[in-house]
Amino acid sequence: MGKAKNNKSTKVNGPGFFSRWWGKLTGRTASIVVGICFAIFLIFLSSSFVSFIMSGGADNSQLEANSGVNLNATDNGVQNYTGSLGARMAMFLMNGCFGWAAFAMLPFLAALVVRLFDWRRPQLAKWFIGSVFGLVWGSLFFSFVFGDFMQGSFMSPGGTHGENVSAWLVSQIGPLGMVLLLLVTFVLFMIYLTRDTIKWMKMAFNFGASQVGKLKPASSQDEDNDEEKIDDETTDEDVADETIDKKTDENDKDDEYSECTVEDGGFTVELPVESDAKEGGSVEQAANVVTENEQPVATEQENEVAFDVEQAVVEEDTGGKMLAPINPKDELCYYKTPSLDLLDKYEAPIHSIDMEEQTANKNKIVEVLKNFDIEISSIKATVGPTITLYEITPAPGVRISKIRGLEDDIAMSLSALCIRIIAPIPGKGTIGIEVPNSNKQIVPMVSLLNSRKFKESDMALPLALGKTISNDIYMVDLAKMPHLLVAGATGMGKSVGLNAIITSLLYKMHPAYLKFVMVDPKMVELSLYKVLEKHFLAKLESEDESIITDVNRVVRTLKSLCVEMDNRYKLLQDACVRSLKEYNEKYLNRQLLPTKGHRFMPYIVVIIDEYGDLMMQAGKEIELPIARIAQKARAVGIHMIIATQRPTTNIITGTIKANFPARMAFRVISPIDSRTILERTGANQLQGRGDMLFLAGNDPVRVQCALVETKEVERVCEYIAKQQGYTSAYFLPDPDDADIEAGGSVARGGEISSDKLDSLFADAARTVVLHQQGSTSMLQRKYNIGFNRAGRIMDQLCQTGIVGEQDGSKPRQVLCDDEAELEFRIKSLL
Repeated sequence: MGKAKNNKSTKVNGPGFFSRWWGKLTGRTASIVVGICFAIFLIFLSSSFVSFIMSGGADNSQLEANSGVNLNATDNGVQNYTGSLGARMAMFLMNGCFGWAAFAMLPFLAALVVRLFDWRRPQLAKWFIGSVFGLVWGSLFFSFVFGDFMQGSFMSPGGTHGENVSAWLVSQIGPLGMVLLLLVTFVLFMIYLTRDTIKWMKMAFNFGASQVGKLKPASSQDEDNDEEKIDDETTDEDVADETIDKKTDENDKDDEYSECTVEDGGFTVELPVESDAKEGGSVEQAANVVTENEQPVATEQENEVAFDVEQAVVEEDTGGKMLAPINPKDELCYYKTPSLDLLDKYEAPIHSIDMEEQTANKNKIVEVLKNFDIEISSIKATVGPTITLYEITPAPGVRISKIRGLEDDIAMSLSALCIRIIAPIPGKGTIGIEVPNSNKQIVPMVSLLNSRKFKESDMALPLALGKTISNDIYMVDLAKMPHLLVAGATGMGKSVGLNAIITSLLYKMHPAYLKFVMVDPKMVELSLYKVLEKHFLAKLESEDESIITDVNRVVRTLKSLCVEMDNRYKLLQDACVRSLKEYNEKYLNRQLLPTKGHRFMPYIVVIIDEYGDLMMQAGKEIELPIARIAQKARAVGIHMIIATQRPTTNIITGTIKANFPARMAFRVISPIDSRTILERTGANQLQGRGDMLFLAGNDPVRVQCALVETKEVERVCEYIAKQQGYTSAYFLPDPDDADIEAGGSVARGGEISSDKLDSLFADAARTVVLHQQGSTSMLQRKYNIGFNRAGRIMDQLCQTGIVGEQDGSKPRQVLCDDEAELEFRIKSLL
């Protein structure tokens, strides 16, 4: 039995014959070689078709007169450019099969060549279906339309297939039925091919109807006017039914064409609000109309009065037409989310559980525990992409701390780099031992974005991060977190994690609903996204670059976001709502007037890479606006994602940790760094290469981050950038240029406010200018003051432009040449 078990295990683990050869064929070199072969065949087949049309008459008689042996001779007399082989192939495919429709197979071969060369990534299934439809439908069409005109010719328009099938269909359904069949199948195929077919058909029908309306005689127009007069005397119930029907039609159109909303004069709910916005009427009048409409109606006379008032307002505002709800996508109504073909599949050998490895690890774990007199009642393994979780149930009376202390012993017995013990597993009465797999699996980004969980997600800002140990797709909502801290050592997958976050948002959100503010001190990590400036990026109007790399610009942008946050809170206060979602719903339903400053507000996601470098250069100037945004900006739709490779306490301060509850930790070097990120150890025991712990609650979840490479990001950004965008980026408000420090000692223009100047400032300035030398030690000796006060006076002299910046141990340069200039500066300050 043991031998049979080993044979079975070997069969499962070893890749089969077809798997090995498929792996070779899908390699880059093999794809190019196969692509060259198909390209040559495509050129040969196209040439044979064209040459058959030009010289097919002579070749047709030659092919029928001679035998196959003579055609193989050198003097066979065939005039086709591709020789006797091409002539026979063209004659078989055109006359013997599909006629002129045989050309329909060429586009599929061309798409296949393009895919093999990796120039583009066309959908081969759709191209194949199109070619098959072209062969079948085209042969029937050409045979039915041109068959009678080309009788006796060497070429059959529809080939043998078209002639036989067309003749049988005509005998069954007649010529009219044949025409209808060809028309209906063509329309159905066009609907399958593109969603714009229905829209084109409706536009054609509407155009025809409008042309018919223009040709009405004057008498018919008079009759229409009479009918309008009669319609004005209808009851409220008829008007209500008509309103409901029009709303239903508009909803159907919106559902059918989610990409482009067409306003065709339907009714809207907020009639009084539109009246006030369009004609500038009083708000009280609009409010009175709403009150009359909402009050219960007692008599028919009151109904007629209310109806007359409402109709008068409508005709006065919009000429009898009501506006549909606002659709923020209208400006970019033809925008399409990127295709999944832009992402790599990473086709690997068929995944199978290595039972030998799992059994060996289980036996080693049990053996180590027995060596230390620890009995277990059961053990279960859950195999993930990169690690396997062994859940053990200890026998009664076994202390958990005793198993936790055996971490190094178990790792040594398994010959593993490091393992992680979860004692106990939250929500279960078991202890978990996470052991790395010998054959790690890649989690491609396309597998997450193509899943039903992502496509049917109703999250406001969905982030598809990767897969858990149980191979479940792990997704979170950034709008609920509401801010995310990403940390990890260099090369552990932090940048790939940021790309996965951005890619999942690009595949889910429309540019009207989302804007990014990207800060990249390294200048290379986020530069790929600068082509999205007119689609997804936000910046200051005075800035040239949409990706922020300079520290001074970072501070100014963060202050601008604070201004944007305050402005949004004022709008929410005026609208009497508590969140961005409620505000936008009111605005889209025309309950908030743009004339009163209201506007549609998209989500803003701020992504800061290398936060540690910014803290080293700017410190509090960076930390304070970030903390302010993190504390207040959740309700107005501004969310932050900051990443750092130095998770130390001086970088990730207590203020930052308190306002960033969600943490994404990749592998770090020391347990201290892990405690800084997660408030516990564990991140130092990860495997690297995308292995991470995600903390959004009480306990972290181990996730294998999805892989999205730079070339995939480039293709996605290029796809979006080629589409129509806005005229410019989303502009943030200009911040107050006053350089306000935490203590408030700096006033406008970078000068010291007079109430903050030291009492010895003027005397110290005169002394420095008189001696033309500025140093802290000189002020200490001259005025018998301490080092701290002397240093503060010297800083004030520097900020007012009297002395220059400090240059090591050298005295500061004095910028005032004489006492007259100094006195002028002192008077301007005081």
